[in-house]
Amino acid sequence: MNKEQFLKSLEKELEKLPQAECEDILQDFGEHFDIGAEEGKTEEQIANSLGTPQQIAKELLAAYHLEKVEETTSTGNVLRAMWAVLGLSFFNLVVVLGPFLALALTIMGGWLTGLTFIVSPVMVLINTAFYPGTFEFLELFLSIAFSGLGLFIVIGMLFATRTLMNLFVRYLRYNVNLVKGGMRNEKY
Repeated sequence: MNKEQFLKSLEKELEKLPQAECEDILQDFGEHFDIGAEEGKTEEQIANSLGTPQQIAKELLAAYHLEKVEETTSTGNVLRAMWAVLGLSFFNLVVVLGPFLALALTIMGGWLTGLTFIVSPVMVLINTAFYPGTFEFLELFLSIAFSGLGLFIVIGMLFATRTLMNLFVRYLRYNVNLVKGGMRNEKY
């Protein structure tokens, strides 16, 4: 693969990046070819030493999405970063997707528990409206206590969600660096 083919292929793979970022990356890789040519290497040797444009693009997209998550932690950014990291290798399907699903389900379970506890007095009142003979003050007082507990759970989930998202982003960054380092070591 020569310089022009390599850069065109890389540009095609980087379509999802902003245009300015894509141009900077292509310029950097163009410089790699220029420096290699000055050292007497052929364009094919340089292209082979850089790796495939597809793998380079996957690494760059994963790094870009991780930077976006660190700037603005939103669900969409985290999902895009997770998919980009999953694309780095099949191994990541197990290493990233499993912990992500466990984390997401734990967070959802905590939120659902807290919110359910909060609305429990309303549910007791609705039950009383449909079945007036079943009302007991103990149920009402217990539902009010659960509602207070639900408020504490929701407050705790706010902090837990923020903390767990930050830890997961750090885990994704570690995983990307591990894959990048592992791939570099395979080339030598």
